Amino acid sequence: MKKISNLFVIDDDKIYHFLLKNLFKQNGIDVASTFFINGHDAIEHIKTNPSGEVLPDLILLDVNMPIMNGWQFLEEFNKISGSLAKKPTIYMISSSNNEVDINKSKEFDGAVKGYFLKPICKEDLEKIFLY
Repeated sequence: MKKISNLFVIDDDKIYHFLLKNLFKQNGIDVASTFFINGHDAIEHIKTNPSGEVLPDLILLDVNMPIMNGWQFLEEFNKISGSLAKKPTIYMISSSNNEVDINKSKEFDGAVKGYFLKPICKEDLEKIFLY
């Protein structure tokens, strides 16, 4: 698997955070993970240091969250991405299998690399980490 040193997980489900940490461990994925429960907290964290020190290599982004959902995060992220020292790869990971959501993720083609349904599995992780 490709080495990802820093990862942001933006998802309001803390049980999912726990399960994802275990899935990483079980599959030998050693990555520094920062967890956010909404898009607003994550975007503010990114804005505090756009020089690259806090920027992740990879973002796993949920669609449905309170305060700022995944779509709103992407809109804000696109506004600031030009000023960032590096551009993280973003994957949408959601329990929504609604075609509207899946197709909407394709509208963010420059930012969103792919869309996976929860719960993600070992095969999904291999696709994500082998990008």
